[in-house]
Amino acid sequence: MENINWKEFGFGYTKTDYNVRCHYRDGKWGELEVSSSDQINVHIASTGLHYGQQAFEGLKAFKGPDGKVRVFRIDENGKRLQSSSHGIMMAEMPLDLFREAVIKAIKLNERWIPPYESGASLYIRPVLFGNGAQVGVKASEEYTFAVFVMPVGPYFKEGFKPTDYVIYREYDRAAPQGTGIYKVGGNYAASLRGGNRAHAEGFSAVLFLDAKEKKYIDECGPANFFGIKNNTYVTPKSNTILPSITNKSLCQIAEDLGMNVERRPITVDELADFSEAGACGTAAVISPIRKIVDADNNIDYKYGDEAGEISFKLYETLRGIQYGTVEDKHNWNTIIEF
Repeated sequence: MENINWKEFGFGYTKTDYNVRCHYRDGKWGELEVSSSDQINVHIASTGLHYGQQAFEGLKAFKGPDGKVRVFRIDENGKRLQSSSHGIMMAEMPLDLFREAVIKAIKLNERWIPPYESGASLYIRPVLFGNGAQVGVKASEEYTFAVFVMPVGPYFKEGFKPTDYVIYREYDRAAPQGTGIYKVGGNYAASLRGGNRAHAEGFSAVLFLDAKEKKYIDECGPANFFGIKNNTYVTPKSNTILPSITNKSLCQIAEDLGMNVERRPITVDELADFSEAGACGTAAVISPIRKIVDADNNIDYKYGDEAGEISFKLYETLRGIQYGTVEDKHNWNTIIEF
């Protein structure tokens, strides 16, 4: 695309040419529709507005040095959207229809795919919500699904540089047996107040603890936490943490690199044992952690001013797979044919 400074993009909204939509009515999904408008008609009594029947996904497409466009683990996103839909009683979108909608949105906006080595990628945001009139508290009978795309730069303006995180015990992200494992907007709404305070006090994000005991690591801002010690990749496991596709991929890459992988509860005290720590997710891939401040107990857990060697290797390997410069031995990428 001409006259675009791809490096100026942050992680914000940019209107592109088209988006793709689909509606669920009368017990079935309709045909895919294409729109150039970034507005959607929402019923005033929709369950998405009133009762939080809403879920979304986030994935990326990358243009490699060979000119090919790759989408990373598209089917995992489709499965996770199905899981979220099941969790809050929304109509589940078939994987083949989800895949078709995402690929169609990418193709329609081909000119917005950033070139290789620009530092930017094409972010893809599918969203699904109840759009039928329902004043009583129950599931909708109608749903709207949409996919829009936009070029984005790094989620954190610092890029792959360690930043500081903070623990505040007065904020909960998700309740035990609640919606923490689903990618629904309510979890993110619950994180906003703590996150806003963290930013105001100079931190990148809040490292949330479990809501029941305030003893175990939960989510790391909008991402999953991981720590490195003794050639082992350790990441929390609980029924309140969103199953990150990036984290799942990093676990596999760590094993491929000859590391041990542990998915288990991690206590706050164990933060002192890690040589490296980071947050991982689609937007940032890996955001290395410089230190974690336990604000309630005046304790700092420090991991260094530069990204650790293992974190850097994991980051470079995953990015290489996404761009096609590292062998995709697990067939994670879908190559888009234009």
